[in-house]
Amino acid sequence: MPPVADTFGRPLRNLRLSVTDRCNLRCSYCMPEEEYVWLPKPNVLTFEEVARTVAAFTALGVDELRLTGGEPLLRADLPVLVRMLAAPRRLREIAMTTNGVLLADHAVALRAAGVDRLTVSLDTLRPATFRLLSRRDDLPRVFAGIEAARAAGFTGLKLDTVVIDGVNDDEVPALLDYARGIGAEIRFIEYMDVGGATHWSPERVVSRARLLEQLRAAHGTVHALPRTDSAPAERFALRDGTTFGIIASVTKPFCSTCDRSRLTADGMWFTCLYATHGEDLRALLRSGADDAALCERIREVWRGRRDRGAEVRAALPERRALAEAASLRANPHLEMHTRGG
Repeated sequence: MPPVADTFGRPLRNLRLSVTDRCNLRCSYCMPEEEYVWLPKPNVLTFEEVARTVAAFTALGVDELRLTGGEPLLRADLPVLVRMLAAPRRLREIAMTTNGVLLADHAVALRAAGVDRLTVSLDTLRPATFRLLSRRDDLPRVFAGIEAARAAGFTGLKLDTVVIDGVNDDEVPALLDYARGIGAEIRFIEYMDVGGATHWSPERVVSRARLLEQLRAAHGTVHALPRTDSAPAERFALRDGTTFGIIASVTKPFCSTCDRSRLTADGMWFTCLYATHGEDLRALLRSGADDAALCERIREVWRGRRDRGAEVRAALPERRALAEAASLRANPHLEMHTRGG
């Protein structure tokens, strides 16, 4: 069955599945506040409910699944869920994004269960900057997790770096060197005004253009690679063949090719990262709806999708953070750590 398309012809192909809203770091670009409102545990989908929902999405064309959080490794027995999702063999890829703190303890089990590829968040190589960004001292555990993933046989490892002016922007060339040294591809991400980024301002964004300027100054010629998919990162290569990506959601939105949606741990489905309202699939699941009704509701919502959130934000004359702290406390589904990255 071909993927169902939205009003702009964008297919439904990629699902970001948040398995928990909890996180063991407090990164300033995602969770800068002191306290948070967590999803009620009875509302969190069971593994069986998750598997059933994912099956409905795959029936409509989704073939890429990314497990996210919060920090997904905080979800108990996560390899059990991975095996349930991998068993039907409908997905081309099951990937996971993690902050890496717990990865050393779980890499082997995740690989055996069916995770195909990992992305590890790594914003700095400096312990002091890691502490400043995350309010934790876990950088050595992140490095250990990366090494454990390599030892477990994960290939195609990616590193995600959110670059913030005056915090870690001076590390961009060194981070690229580190990624090259371990055989990973790094993706530099513009600091986004979404979710819990209550301290965001345009002045703190390190743009795509500035990132490329830095990397050319440090490494020489940089050339763009041709697009082969609808992934959010533009990919580039150095003269020696080293590749890297830039996700320029702020200065160069890619809404026109976006085939991604997000399902929270409690079953709220968002068709855009900037969406303020989602579709409550948990209510449908627990009301006794059958699989056909679940598929039909997903199809109906996606066919009516008109989201171009990043482009709308880019056109604002005065751009500030998407939500204030009070709004996030009133509606925790707006949080990035709830809806997943």
